[in-house]
Amino acid sequence: MNWSSLNFDWNQVRAFLATVEEGSLSAAARALGQSQPTLGRQVAALEEDLGVVLFERVGRSLSLTPAGTELLEHVRAMGEAASRISLAASGQSQTVDGHVCISASDMFSAYLLPPILKKLRIMAPGILVRVEAVNTISDLQRREADIAIRHVRPEQPDLIAKLLGDATGSLYAATSYLDAVGRPKTVDDLADAVFIGFDDPVRMVAELNAAGLPFRVENARAYSSSGIAAWEMVRHGLGMTVMADSVGATTPGIERVLPDLPRLKFPVWLTVHRELHTSRRIRLVFDLLAEEVPRTWLTAP
Repeated sequence: MNWSSLNFDWNQVRAFLATVEEGSLSAAARALGQSQPTLGRQVAALEEDLGVVLFERVGRSLSLTPAGTELLEHVRAMGEAASRISLAASGQSQTVDGHVCISASDMFSAYLLPPILKKLRIMAPGILVRVEAVNTISDLQRREADIAIRHVRPEQPDLIAKLLGDATGSLYAATSYLDAVGRPKTVDDLADAVFIGFDDPVRMVAELNAAGLPFRVENARAYSSSGIAAWEMVRHGLGMTVMADSVGATTPGIERVLPDLPRLKFPVWLTVHRELHTSRRIRLVFDLLAEEVPRTWLTAP
């Protein structure tokens, strides 16, 4: 290794990479928690140390020079290596104190995760939990979360995934709604029912049709990207929807529609980054979720 040839600072390289990724000095400064002048000086210092011009101004925006474009590929590799180092360092932590971030859907986060976290508080009071209640897939490799609860199996080789089993779901509606419009007696009666959709009603209706439920897109009179908001619409009698049985069967004022229909099934995966799986606090939370989620989420009341 020719140490004398390493004539740049990692903070300068990070400033350059953040500027490219975020699109501007101001956006990069916000992402890194720095002032724009400080970030600008770091980029300028990198250009001076390397003896090249990395950006040229085009109006009010920045454009990479050929030298900057050539350097970018190597800098991105450095950024990925730095991320791996951070993951490895986190994984070597043997204390049960510290932060753990769990990513799960907003429904799971609101209705089923709190009792599990209460048990965790008793087991390890030094763990500070951050819950990312999102209905999109968090990128564990980019440290958006430490542990994720998903309905799809991850494909990345650096992730460890444990299939916890199949959750079940059924069609539910408020008693007030069914009292007003009547209770369906056959599947065909659903053709005129009002349906509350989650996110994209077209995709959801297609999935329900594949499960034998004859809903049409026109039936979706309201929908939301928030599962909690959609479920509140159902609770207030705006229509019916498919909900996990662990939530639907335990919500007051809610009835299962066509209870003789077979329950729908969907897999539940518990996912963690391979290197984080060696951390005691991550492993403790992972193991607790692996034990408690089947008991609360996968058991139909």
